[in-house]
Amino acid sequence: MPTYVYEILDDEGNGTGETFEHVQPMSAKALTKDPKTGRPVRRVPQAPAIAGSMSPLKAKKSLSDSNLERLGFTKYQRQSDGSYEKTAGKQGPRHIPRQD
Repeated sequence: MPTYVYEILDDEGNGTGETFEHVQPMSAKALTKDPKTGRPVRRVPQAPAIAGSMSPLKAKKSLSDSNLERLGFTKYQRQSDGSYEKTAGKQGPRHIPRQD
């Protein structure tokens, strides 16, 4: 379900600058009153969050260990002791000790 942004209105119907988010189905009518306070509100148009080629959702998938390995990259993950352990890839050592 989408999250909509609503602006609280004053007595004359002007925006006060106060906003809140409300999750509701697309088929539901826009709210006219704040569910918590009962004050009048209007829905504020927002750009949709779409998982495009530059979205964080796509970036996370493209940097996954399996995808990096498929593309021929090697990935190392830092361990708590300061050393590095290989998590993806076929090239290079499995473990890189901490350098002091």
